[in-house]
Amino acid sequence: MKFLILNGPNLNLLGLREPDIYGRQTYADLAAFVQAVCAREGIECEVRQSNHEGVLVDWIQEAYGKFDGIVMNPAAYTHTSVALLDALKAVSLPAAEVHLSNIYDREDFRHISYPGKACVKTVYGKGFAGYEEAICFLKNYIQERKETR
Repeated sequence: MKFLILNGPNLNLLGLREPDIYGRQTYADLAAFVQAVCAREGIECEVRQSNHEGVLVDWIQEAYGKFDGIVMNPAAYTHTSVALLDALKAVSLPAAEVHLSNIYDREDFRHISYPGKACVKTVYGKGFAGYEEAICFLKNYIQERKETR
């Protein structure tokens, strides 16, 4: 099983950006955490981050035929990007959405997720542990779908 783990804008600044919301751990810490979870679960993964919407769209499109699933933190594009939604729908890979913070405890505009409409699960407000939950959920979701075919 192979997952593409995508992270959107400003996540490269973890540890610096609003530490009261996002914590003091860095993006390198997040990538290492995700890689360790995937290794433990027997999942190959590629962890990527971009501040550019089009790059994220390209990576989602390139995932078709190469990955079994996508775990994505669209970050600020959560609330604005129909392009990410359309890309996820186009490739039809099972996807899970993750947010480090609780988007429902924040500004009203953050309560809307466009990419999340194409995801089988959204995890929010659990910090790095949310990635673990999303990875494990997606692994089980994919395995169950294969068993019922």
